[in-house]
Amino acid sequence: MFVFRLAQISILLVAAIALAACASSSKPQPVRPSGPDPYYTAMYGPLPEELFPLPATDISKVAPNFLRQQVPYSTIEPPGTVVIDTPDRYLYLVQDGGTALRYGIGVGREGLEFAGEARIGRKAEWPRWIPTSDMVAREPERYGPLANGMEPGLTNPLGPRALYLYQNGKDTLFRIHGTPEAWSIGRAVSSGCIRMLNQDVIDLYNRVPEGTRVVVIQAEPPMSAALPPANAPMGTTADNPLLSF
Repeated sequence: MFVFRLAQISILLVAAIALAACASSSKPQPVRPSGPDPYYTAMYGPLPEELFPLPATDISKVAPNFLRQQVPYSTIEPPGTVVIDTPDRYLYLVQDGGTALRYGIGVGREGLEFAGEARIGRKAEWPRWIPTSDMVAREPERYGPLANGMEPGLTNPLGPRALYLYQNGKDTLFRIHGTPEAWSIGRAVSSGCIRMLNQDVIDLYNRVPEGTRVVVIQAEPPMSAALPPANAPMGTTADNPLLSF
């Protein structure tokens, strides 16, 4: 009788433990916050110390692979070189140890693109913007009234920084510059120049001196172990058509 009672108690204890385990596993798990990673939210936060205080960038409109990050990168280019991989919509700043700092970019429309090698011949903070003569001739109603240029500011198409590319000492009229249109990163929307998120172009501006070599690739991407390109995020038509430069 004692053995039978002991067996009953053991069965009840096992059942209780099993029920407790089920009860604990059925507890609701903590809900992970939705939205961008806080690390990137801070990276693309406001910059109130700028000449024209910059608001935070809404990175919810940017695919995560286009946010600034260090990645494995195999290339014959030496550290310090800027490689613009137009097909994949990336700009790489080559670093030591087979790595690069990668930024997402927006690129020029077909037929309005630059390829080859150049040097950063000039750098400017909060630059003025002047449409090229070709732009004025192509769209006189749009660019004609701005033929004399546009003053710096938050609505200026070049954003807070511009890097001017030169070949053989001459301006190519090709620039790397900022944009407030986060939705355009990863897309071909501009009139030939390379656009970056405002916080990214400031970061790049601070890292590269005048004279930096820039390689722009249009057809074949460089040898790279970096992540493959993702589909560009969908966006809406810009409120300010000038920013499509």
